[in-house]
Amino acid sequence: LELRQAISDHLSKREGIFYNPENQLLITVGVSEGMDLAMRAILNPGDEVIVPEPCFVSYKPCVLFAGGKPVVVPTCEANGFVARPEEIRAAITDKTKAILLGYPANPTGAVAPRELLEEIVRIACEFDLYIISDEIYGRLTYEGKHTCIPTLPGAYERTILLDGFSKAYAMTGWRIGYAAGSPEIIETMMKIHQYTMMCASTMSQVAAIEAIRNSDRECEEMVEQYNHRRRVIVKGLNDIGLPCLMPKGAFYAFPSIKHLGLSSDEFCERLLFEEKVAVVPGSAFGECGEGYIRCSYATSLDKINQALERMQRFVAKL
Repeated sequence: LELRQAISDHLSKREGIFYNPENQLLITVGVSEGMDLAMRAILNPGDEVIVPEPCFVSYKPCVLFAGGKPVVVPTCEANGFVARPEEIRAAITDKTKAILLGYPANPTGAVAPRELLEEIVRIACEFDLYIISDEIYGRLTYEGKHTCIPTLPGAYERTILLDGFSKAYAMTGWRIGYAAGSPEIIETMMKIHQYTMMCASTMSQVAAIEAIRNSDRECEEMVEQYNHRRRVIVKGLNDIGLPCLMPKGAFYAFPSIKHLGLSSDEFCERLLFEEKVAVVPGSAFGECGEGYIRCSYATSLDKINQALERMQRFVAKL
């Protein structure tokens, strides 16, 4: 309860929304467990979930494991890899149960403008759909302010907010996250959680309390460092000849390799074996990610610069 209270206070302070720590918050083993629980809590067999792509690799499997059907809405570089409300509306059927959103986005670093999210919420209200909002990268927003979806008009009652400590607090291995939502949804998620996980690690929960109460300054310093690395890696990729949009959040760059005559898998495998640089093929995040690669800048500037030098050498040989 102490961690749930700390999270409730944090959300009230940062976002101006209140979740009762007694019955509206659930501590999970990372956001990944929260995503799984959310899907199993709301989906009946055959229910559809709208999933914009490219997206994090576990989104569609979580829908499938819960007996649902992921309905992909492709995004594109021209739109900043942000789902358009009209495309989401066009994907809705009488079986649609929820819209899954993850902004800032992994793998693209995309951030959806507030006005666009407001329109998506209006669509969810019109069709009485749940919104599952993965906001694990929310504090890693570099341009403007992060929009927390349940703060938008009409969103609070229908949104399952997922967040955690892996990114903003650099606590990836501690595996600690949380879900926030209506008492009915949280109770249903708790039933599954208590029989599968029992609870998140007590040690991790104690560490999370310290992080959320006393680490704001360190978080801000880390975001500043990421912001600098973001600019370095994007400039470096563009200078190499790998066109890359400036990501507005998270800690990934998503450059295009379409012009090089290699698939994403081929590019990544050859780069790994020939220059010992590891990047992830965009196709791992959905079909519309083909022709792109994901580069993480959650590492030191020295390593980023060394990787850029090796990538330049590799591209020059193609």
